[in-house]
Amino acid sequence: MTQITSREIRLASRPKGLPTADNFSMGSVALPELAGGQVLVRNLYMSVDPYMRGRMNEGKSYVPPFEIGKPLEGGAVGEVVESKADAFKPGDVVLSSFGWREYFVTTPPELQAIRHKAEPLSVYLGALGMPGMTAWLGLNLVEVKTGDTVFISGAAGAVGSMAGQLAKQRGCRVIGSAGSDAKVRFLREECGFDVAFNYRTASNHEHLSREVPDGIDVYFDNVGGEALEAALCALRTRGRIIACGGIAMYNQEKPQPGPSNLFLVVVKRLTMKGFIVIDWLDRQKDFEREVGSLVAAGKLNCKETVVEGIDQAVAAFLGLFKGDNVGKMVVKLT
Repeated sequence: MTQITSREIRLASRPKGLPTADNFSMGSVALPELAGGQVLVRNLYMSVDPYMRGRMNEGKSYVPPFEIGKPLEGGAVGEVVESKADAFKPGDVVLSSFGWREYFVTTPPELQAIRHKAEPLSVYLGALGMPGMTAWLGLNLVEVKTGDTVFISGAAGAVGSMAGQLAKQRGCRVIGSAGSDAKVRFLREECGFDVAFNYRTASNHEHLSREVPDGIDVYFDNVGGEALEAALCALRTRGRIIACGGIAMYNQEKPQPGPSNLFLVVVKRLTMKGFIVIDWLDRQKDFEREVGSLVAAGKLNCKETVVEGIDQAVAAFLGLFKGDNVGKMVVKLT
């Protein structure tokens, strides 16, 4: 084949506080001819996710940090262009962690075939991907059940909107917070939340005191900070907290002090469960079976915010921290 040149986004410098476009650079690389056992993939969609901010810092974490001058990584859906491996043929659709680039060469162990195609294919980066599994797993880990009142912060995002809808499927009363009136309408009208509020119009504590004066059973935490503090007040005795993320703190240069009311964990005999979805990949088939059937039946709103072109990938990522997305933020590369 004619040699292919692929554009890719690289980490130019480590951000201090909120990342800027200057922390990234666009590069090009000429891909080599395939050797035996290799596969050439053209990316169709790539994911941008808040957790990627942590990988831009130096130092050990639960995943290795991104390297300066090297392309970033993340979930991607692609199509096999050429293959010298028996496991794949041209036209196959695959998942990989080689996002932030247009093309790449790899070997079969780095790819996951998509055999039963849902549309759009970007759904495998959202409802049927890591965000959907994160939502499903979090609910399972604290045994969310019929009759529970569940509060979700960051509810209009990729994980939050799925967590709320899955909780509704279990017969829960669901309350969600979001950062705009349009997102509040999305949660109520399109995702079926019982209550949704704009945390910018009043504090989480004020909204929760007014909307659920009798308290909540479960808090699904995507935000941390003031939302966590408010939820600790609202939780009933023996309530449960799903510690999923803390986007309010990802860009802080100095660690934020913990909630002033953390002792309520003791007073109320609360359970707080933190988790990383990659530790639970042995449950992936169960997730795919349950959530896949709901998606196929049209019972979940798989909302996406789609940005087109690799040259807009950095802007899409930065937009996550400004609340530009409703549902899953994805970048369409072709």
